[in-house]
Amino acid sequence: MADIQERIAGQFPEATFDTSDVLTVEIPDAKLHALARFLRDELHFDYLMTIVGMDWVEKMGCIYYLQSTADHNRIAIKATTADRENPMLHSIADLWQIAVIYEREVFDFFGIVFIGNPDMRRLFLSIDWKGYPLRKDYDPSLNPVPTENERQSDFTNTYVEQSDGKIVKEQARVFEEDDFVVNIGPQHPATHGVLRFRTAVDGETIKKIDVYMGYIHRGIEKICEGLTYPQTLHFMDRMDYFSAHNYHHGLCMTIEQAAGIEVSRRVQVIRVIMDELSRIASHCLFIGTFCMDLGATTMLFYTLRVREQILDIMDKTCGARMTFNYDTIGGVMQDLHPDFVKDVKALLAVLPANLKEYDKLFTGNVITRNRMEGVGYMSREDAVTWSVTGPSGRASGWACDIRKTNPYSIYQELDFEQVVMHEGDAMARFKVRMKEIEESAKIIAQLIDNIPDGEIQAKVSKVFKLPAGHWFRTVEGCRGAFGVYLESDGTVNPYRIKLVPPCLPAAAAVDHLTRGQKIADLITIGGSLDYIVPDIDR
Repeated sequence: MADIQERIAGQFPEATFDTSDVLTVEIPDAKLHALARFLRDELHFDYLMTIVGMDWVEKMGCIYYLQSTADHNRIAIKATTADRENPMLHSIADLWQIAVIYEREVFDFFGIVFIGNPDMRRLFLSIDWKGYPLRKDYDPSLNPVPTENERQSDFTNTYVEQSDGKIVKEQARVFEEDDFVVNIGPQHPATHGVLRFRTAVDGETIKKIDVYMGYIHRGIEKICEGLTYPQTLHFMDRMDYFSAHNYHHGLCMTIEQAAGIEVSRRVQVIRVIMDELSRIASHCLFIGTFCMDLGATTMLFYTLRVREQILDIMDKTCGARMTFNYDTIGGVMQDLHPDFVKDVKALLAVLPANLKEYDKLFTGNVITRNRMEGVGYMSREDAVTWSVTGPSGRASGWACDIRKTNPYSIYQELDFEQVVMHEGDAMARFKVRMKEIEESAKIIAQLIDNIPDGEIQAKVSKVFKLPAGHWFRTVEGCRGAFGVYLESDGTVNPYRIKLVPPCLPAAAAVDHLTRGQKIADLITIGGSLDYIVPDIDR
């Protein structure tokens, strides 16, 4: 990274650098877009992981985390403004498609306007919401519980910089004036939760989809600012409830690295086994519900057998079947149940026959193939610019499995394949998940007879604090990359927690993937992306 820093300094002499976490380049806003383009085009940091909005009181701004899809190195850009009354930064939405959504999220919560973003509407909160909740001076009394019906607008704002440097606010239509727009959701099988697609159609052909999010937004990131670090863990299973173990692992690992806590080998092995059991259960439910969406209801009952077997295993050790709070800072809540090894081996014994059965019943079915092959095509370039990770990204030829690209815990010691396909359609996304079940079983088989003895909990202070600083870590959830940005001011409460879910980019990409497709294919495309609405809304 020293060479990269040298090249950046040569091109942008006004840049300053911080290497306390990843290499972070602080740049004046006037040079933000040029630096982002340089990093993408010249240094090949082509994957925009997230944009973290920040309020440091004396200034506001954003931290942009980028990764190279070639060598998996990471870098961050920091841009700030001292204007709290009218904060503005230049947009990078023309460089990455997902930046439109990420910048709208920052605007929604911090009020930072992005010059050049084509859609400066709120993302999660209603259009008449007062104030910006993640600012440190936000007054919650401004917004009592609303009693009016939801408001919507067919217009959005964009802020354009003219040649003389003047910023002009312009209004633009969301849809064309003569578009025929129908609502799909917020209660509809195709939305996979409380999500609303305002859809412009020409006959049966989709022209454009405007995604309405936030129906179950709970303000988790804001709530975490008033909690202690152990208390923040209890929200992880309330996002992607199928990735509860994986998300807890991600947050615990971030806090542990910040605090310098080393967990035992036994804890690491247990966490990885639980993560992979979760992945198998999640993929089984995906197969069952996806097939049900397409009319093959029988498959749901076949896949639930395996999932129920896993949930029973979880119940014995964790004391719950769905919403687990098993991982703790420094370890796990309690040791494995005496039946754990026996039960997991019983699962591994029946899994191959079940997968063979799924293949026989569904994958090769001619109706299935006609509904899925060539439908919802997403190229590798599309997956990267929309930040669609996980099985959906790997089905488009993007090798983005964090367990391989940026290994954590003990994954680098394990023998398993990263499942990558290149067809990029709904069928490929289905097949990747089928194959990943086999790979997860392979990981568990390597560990189940080799769970070492040792402590299940490291010593952690009862009054838990982190040193001042910031950290960003990612893990491979069941649906893709889950990231945690953590900033501490040295107190018992986090100054800022930013949760980066994989399902937000997946839902955002629906508009692009469905344009020109038949409206009947929306169920196939949305189902194959496997997004979870609580993960989107947070």
